[in-house]
Amino acid sequence: MKKVFTILAMTGLMFLSSVQDIYAQTEPVAEKTFHQVLKQRFIEGGPFFMGIVLVTLILGLAIAIERIIYLNMATTNTDKLVNSVEEAMGSGGVEAAKELCRNTKGPVASIFYQGLDRMDEGVDAAEKAVVAYGGVQMGLLEKNVSWLSLFIALAPMLGFMGTVIGMISAFDSIEAAGDISPAVVAGGIKVALLTTVFGLVVAIILQIFYNYIISKIDSIVNNMEDASIKLVDLLIRNK
Repeated sequence: MKKVFTILAMTGLMFLSSVQDIYAQTEPVAEKTFHQVLKQRFIEGGPFFMGIVLVTLILGLAIAIERIIYLNMATTNTDKLVNSVEEAMGSGGVEAAKELCRNTKGPVASIFYQGLDRMDEGVDAAEKAVVAYGGVQMGLLEKNVSWLSLFIALAPMLGFMGTVIGMISAFDSIEAAGDISPAVVAGGIKVALLTTVFGLVVAIILQIFYNYIISKIDSIVNNMEDASIKLVDLLIRNK
């Protein structure tokens, strides 16, 4: 998690430093690349609000990447694990099955271990341990996802706030000029709307990651519940 934050933070700093180079450009460029246009729009939108929205993007991507890596590592072939546990119990008993679960990664193996560890107290105690520890594992799967949803909501709101403040600034310029010229109006509105566009783009990007993460969590939770039922049936047969 710390490595992901460090990499994204360095990327953000490099992007901001490259943005500052535009201020030093005095000669017009005939054709600009997409990267150059993006930097120019970023500066035109105002470094304060655009910078805050950029921070939400960096933090949101850090959380999304960390969750995706964690969820991919937590994915387990439950049918294969159940068969392996059943074979281990048949050949070496509960201790062999516990050792197998201890050496297997993923929340399903952890739940199996807790259930097998309470097998000597009876099937009811093992079932309660499976249910209780399943809730713990579900909480670990959903860790930090609420922060991602916060950044999704926060990015467009910050963009709208920047737009409102930009519009106020544009009307101040009109008042100072004493004339509603098309150049003053168009320039002020363009700068104000750039923050909204950037905020909406950030929200769309993070929303895609959020939906993928939620679908991944739902898939793992369904596998956990199905595997827990199979484990309880297995314990009843081998009690």
